[in-house]
Amino acid sequence: MSLRPIDHISRAVPTMEGAGVKLHRAFGFQDPEMMDPFLLFDDFRNERPEDYQAGFPWHPHRGIETITYVLSGTVDHQDSLGNSGRLGAGDVQWMTAGSGILHQEMPEGNRTGQMHGFQLWANLPSSMKMTAPRYQDVTSGDIPEIIDDDGTVVRVIVGEFWGKRGPVDGIAADPQYLDISVPPGVKRTFPVATWRRAFAYVFEGQAAFADASSPQGVLLEKEVMGREVNIRDMSGDRTVIRFGRGDEVTVQAGPEGVRFLLVSGAPIAEPVAWHGPIVMNTREELTQAFRDLRNGTFIKPAH
Repeated sequence: MSLRPIDHISRAVPTMEGAGVKLHRAFGFQDPEMMDPFLLFDDFRNERPEDYQAGFPWHPHRGIETITYVLSGTVDHQDSLGNSGRLGAGDVQWMTAGSGILHQEMPEGNRTGQMHGFQLWANLPSSMKMTAPRYQDVTSGDIPEIIDDDGTVVRVIVGEFWGKRGPVDGIAADPQYLDISVPPGVKRTFPVATWRRAFAYVFEGQAAFADASSPQGVLLEKEVMGREVNIRDMSGDRTVIRFGRGDEVTVQAGPEGVRFLLVSGAPIAEPVAWHGPIVMNTREELTQAFRDLRNGTFIKPAH
């Protein structure tokens, strides 16, 4: 087994999307090779309804898949295929935009006004850019949850882990998407297939991720595995950690424990032409997509 090195650590940055929704972007609109097959990851978390209730009115997507995971509040959605529904706490929605879809997503807070969820964009390979669009909504109760002897909890949203398979399947990037909680002070190692590109996103508590570039296992900047962990050197809320190659990730939870997403997928390694919500392979395909929007031919008839 080989420990994955830490390639990069950063914090999600505040931004605004939709009709004025305030959120934090962990990554997006960067060099697409950096996170291939993943393009964008947003953390939409607010306690003030005025910061999110305008939502994400009707907008187009082509050439990607999105995975929306709701922790608090609800998200109502409608699309040009005639689908509609409501995602609640713990629910997941997978959308394949494929050849083109128009949809809207309107968040609503819980009883105390809190709204929290994540949206991940995964690229589609050239062979699937113009596939028929489709949706899959998964309720919280259908997501396997594994509780280990030390109190570690893993929700398997996508992919297979510890003998359980998540209910969302058929995604081109073949991702593994895990919601992991590790109790205070516990150290755990999680397998990640070598051929996958992987990142972690910390959203509750703190943790240190061992760095295989040092034989001693560096915890971020200077702490060493086995010593007392310096909280200041740990990854905290809204931190994204991009890993290098290897087949396992080691996590040392802080004094309050940690909850994070561990996401990995197979790189597509194809050219990317990207503008806003549309991601194609060439500039010509991108131009055609926006021409279709102007001409009213963006939504393709079902075959």
